[in-house]
Amino acid sequence: MPAIRIKRIYEPPAARDGLRILVDRVWPRGVSKQKAALDAWHKDVAPSTELRKWFGHKPERWAEFRNLYRRELKTNPALEELQTFIKGRHATLIFSAHDEERNQAVVLAEVLRGQRGG
Repeated sequence: MPAIRIKRIYEPPAARDGLRILVDRVWPRGVSKQKAALDAWHKDVAPSTELRKWFGHKPERWAEFRNLYRRELKTNPALEELQTFIKGRHATLIFSAHDEERNQAVVLAEVLRGQRGG
C-alpha cells in the first residue's frame, strides 16, 4: 500500500520520499526550487489565508484549526486533484512550519489516509 508521509522542506530530499509535494500556500523562505526538489506544488489544497493567519501555529488553537481545515477540505476541489495525482504512489507532503506535530500537512495526511482526526 502506498505511503503518505510528511516532511519539512528544510530536510534534504530522500529516495523514500516518493512524490514530493509542497502543500503550503506560500513559497517557503530561503529555499530554491532546485533545493526543494519538488514534483508538484499544490498550494490550493492548503488552508485558506484567513484560517492560516487565524491559527498562527498557536498550540491552543490546534484542535479547532484541525476541525476547520478538515471542513474546508470537504468542499475544496484541490483535494480531489491531489488524490488523483498521488493515487497508487508513495508521496511526501512537504511543509515549512516549525511545528512538526501541528501543521496543515499533518491534517492533510490524515485525510488522505482516510483517518479521522483526534
